[in-house]
Amino acid sequence: MAAKDITGEQPAHVAIIMDGNGRWATGRGWPRLVGHRRGAERVRSIVEAAPGLGIRYLTLYAFSTENWKRSTEEVIGLMSIFARYIQSEAERLSAEGVRLRFIGGRDRLDKKLQKLMTGIEERTAGNDRLHLTVAINYGGRDEIARAARRLAEDVAAGRIAPEEVGEDALAARLDTAGLPDPDLVIRTSGESRISNYLLWQSAYAEYEFTDTLWPDFTAEELATILSRFTSRERRFGGALTA
Repeated sequence: MAAKDITGEQPAHVAIIMDGNGRWATGRGWPRLVGHRRGAERVRSIVEAAPGLGIRYLTLYAFSTENWKRSTEEVIGLMSIFARYIQSEAERLSAEGVRLRFIGGRDRLDKKLQKLMTGIEERTAGNDRLHLTVAINYGGRDEIARAARRLAEDVAAGRIAPEEVGEDALAARLDTAGLPDPDLVIRTSGESRISNYLLWQSAYAEYEFTDTLWPDFTAEELATILSRFTSRERRFGGALTA
């Protein structure tokens, strides 16, 4: 019987779909925004724990291109939470060696929020202890379409020849250019969908779905999931070896 190729290594890049904030709040009879605020607090604890768990890259799904369909009150509240998070966490993230980046289309975001995002990206650009990426107004299909548009523009302008167009050329134009692909994608709240998240990048990622709602997701549960990852077989399309 062929032996499994077990990595025995912790994932360097973990991506998380932070789901369940609204349900966490409504289940307690509270407004949904209370859950989103508690979810933002949970981000802090997971970011603090990540380096000690061997994670060098952490990518969090905060707001999708489809989330604009939510009520105006909830969308405005979420944008306010994002702005407050950046303002309150900037100094701490910088001091702890965290580099913060954002992915997703920014044109639809408030100009003040865009300025805050650019400011903290510049402030933390030299940090390397943990690479934290937050997806805001992000959708995997939208990202690929925007990358393809940029690639087409480069071909039309003569900056790249048509025969040079391939996976590497497209990947270099994604929002995540320069970041490694995620090894592990986690979704909280009991849903088992990928919801248009990192479609290109997670082609060979491992997945974990947990029933825990995001505000209740702890560093201890993350550590348990990481320990399971080390026993998984990752072949990337190759055959098992004897």
